[in-house]
Amino acid sequence: MDFQVIAKPLTSHACDALAVGLFEPPGKLEGPLASLDRAIGRRLTQSLLEEGFTGKRGQTAVIHTGRTAPRRVIAVGLGPEKEQNPETIRTAAAAAMHRAADLRLQHVAFAPLRERDARLRFYTQARVEGIILGAYRFEKYRSEQGRPVARVDLLAADRAQAKAVERGLADGRLFAEATVLARDLVNEPPNVLTPSRLAERAAEVGKQPGLRVTALGAGGLTRLGMNALLGVGRGSTEEARLIVMDYAPPHQRRSVALVGKGLTFDSGGLDIKTADQMASMKSDMAGAAAVLATMSVVPQLVKHLRVVGIMAAVENMPGPGAMKPGDILKAMNGKTIEITNTDAEGRLALADAIAYAAGQRVNEIIDIATLTGGAEIALGPFAAAIMGTDQKIIDALRDAGEEAGERLWPLPLYEEFREAIKSKVADLRNSAGRWGSPEKGGAFLREFTGGKPWVHLDIAPVAFIEREEGSGPYRPVGSATGFGVRTLLTYLRRLDTRR
Repeated sequence: MDFQVIAKPLTSHACDALAVGLFEPPGKLEGPLASLDRAIGRRLTQSLLEEGFTGKRGQTAVIHTGRTAPRRVIAVGLGPEKEQNPETIRTAAAAAMHRAADLRLQHVAFAPLRERDARLRFYTQARVEGIILGAYRFEKYRSEQGRPVARVDLLAADRAQAKAVERGLADGRLFAEATVLARDLVNEPPNVLTPSRLAERAAEVGKQPGLRVTALGAGGLTRLGMNALLGVGRGSTEEARLIVMDYAPPHQRRSVALVGKGLTFDSGGLDIKTADQMASMKSDMAGAAAVLATMSVVPQLVKHLRVVGIMAAVENMPGPGAMKPGDILKAMNGKTIEITNTDAEGRLALADAIAYAAGQRVNEIIDIATLTGGAEIALGPFAAAIMGTDQKIIDALRDAGEEAGERLWPLPLYEEFREAIKSKVADLRNSAGRWGSPEKGGAFLREFTGGKPWVHLDIAPVAFIEREEGSGPYRPVGSATGFGVRTLLTYLRRLDTRR
């Protein structure tokens, strides 16, 4: 998709459609929109009334202008003006792109935003994210593919405004294209994206300056004592990998480890899932995808932080060597784990990855994982769960998530959850029943942090959209969302600029 920033009146800009955002209720058109309305004989005002356009968030209406500049107007509802925020802009832009795609348009322009200076840059970033993510389709394996919009113009009121729009465009493309990378990785079929292929993709991304990528196979994992991660992969013909992407700039003020769960397919192991539960389990590596995608743009975004991305990539299959209920595994940090459910495998893979992160001289650890169905039961497809040992990091991540349009809802880590995961025959057990399962999973992971400040994001509710509920203009049904990438990038950018 080609983007252009243009300072030009609406009435003279030739395009297939001009997207304009209108509040609820629309009210009287003002400024450039009023000039365009006059130029087309008040057709915009009249058509909005006739179509019952209310300005409700995400609502769209298409008005033919009868002119060549522009040929159509796509009006998009922004909701009440007092509730305007980056997410309303992001959603409206995505809704406009959906309507343009339905009409098979090739050239779409967006009317100038009313904001100025830093706020304009901020809102432009959200708009560009909505444009790119709203246009996203994973059609790599389809014989017949859609015809995407080829060109998008961001109009500015004047040259001074155009400069801020250019900066917002650059930010928006960076964040959105990283999210697209995460979506593409998750949407790949599991026979294509295996643990070894995920390691290859990390190596390809890591060719840019500033990144160093290593991937440990069975031999390296054995030497490090990562028997929990190795145990998960015993039933598969695919070899497990620990993938490390290390960005270490010369002048570091702080270091952060990002740890992602990378189950490239999860059958449940011997405690096998039902067919319905298993159908979308290619998405069980969404945490690792988010880490890889975040690391892909960290060198362009961060100047004063060391960021270490760590991904535990493995398949959980019921092959001849599969781990069994009753097995005991020893993790990298020496803790022993009784296997009570082979479908509680993600925390085993993460246990060794988090223990590895704790040994990397980092100041904090953030892990991201599709960890529990319990989180989806608790939150529906509307938010991810967050918990951890450092309230400042939790608050900062939640605030970053609000900016990114990715909700994070806190869950507690009471001492009772720690007691619940104790085993009678080992230090820990990997599953302790359904009730409070997200918190028990979090309590389990905390045992491998080495006392480092740590936060856990359980993105199982929002990583992959399977139903209309939870979908939206830039969250299509049957697709990965790339959830967490923009939150992590927002968090790292803020941390990098903090003095």
